[in-house]
Amino acid sequence: MSYFRHHVFFCCNQRAEGESCCNDHHSADMQAYAKDRIRALGLKGRGKVRINKAGCLDRCDDGPVLVVYPDDVWYTFVDREDIDEIIDEHLVHGRIVKRLKLGDS
Repeated sequence: MSYFRHHVFFCCNQRAEGESCCNDHHSADMQAYAKDRIRALGLKGRGKVRINKAGCLDRCDDGPVLVVYPDDVWYTFVDREDIDEIIDEHLVHGRIVKRLKLGDS
């Protein structure tokens, strides 16, 4: 069994000006929001959920992106409502959010 039930990585990479990157879409802010929300829901810790920042996940053209392991599901998002939906549906209830899911995941 995995140490965490779900491990979520937010791409927070910042590229040079003019190059597409996830952090241009406020991914670091969304990661911090998700981390706080998971803590508030009592879902943080061993056997539960871990929210992490990641460097480039090599999907900048799809960005911003996050990936949920061990499910290997990739999502894009726009705002806190999208993050809430991913948390509530996928991390709490185990249902993939099809409207935010990226292809090839």
